[in-house]
Amino acid sequence: MSRHQEWDVRCKVYVGNLGNNASKTELEAIFSHYGPLKNVWVARNPPGFAFIEFQDPRDAEDAVRNLDGTRIGGCRVRVEMSTGRSRDRRPPPRGSSGGGGGGGRYRSRSRSPPPRGGRRGGRSFSRSPRRSRSFSPRRRDRSGSRSD
Repeated sequence: MSRHQEWDVRCKVYVGNLGNNASKTELEAIFSHYGPLKNVWVARNPPGFAFIEFQDPRDAEDAVRNLDGTRIGGCRVRVEMSTGRSRDRRPPPRGSSGGGGGGGRYRSRSRSPPPRGGRRGGRSFSRSPRRSRSFSPRRRDRSGSRSD
């Protein structure tokens, strides 16, 4: 049997969040409903994920569409097409866009951009959504180009 990295990526499905006791036989029974399988590989150390290779890429896509979010072995699993790349556990080098707060689905929860001058002095911006253009005798214009 070939290693799962050498499988056809168009037919290769990743199954995540399997739990510790998912069996190859159980996965074969579930996934074979969508088409003939070429390979099934279940991770043991660390456990919790598997790769399934179908003979036809359309069957793989059907399985992903229908099984993602369902329960297998008591756990709600993540089923998606494999990217073909291994997931490296080391942190990415500095300056790269991967991981660590800022990429992908988990961006900043704030929908509005931060205030331009940063948050200094713990000011609260909740009173009015826009700055008032009315004069304020105590504020100084930052650019110094306008005089009131």
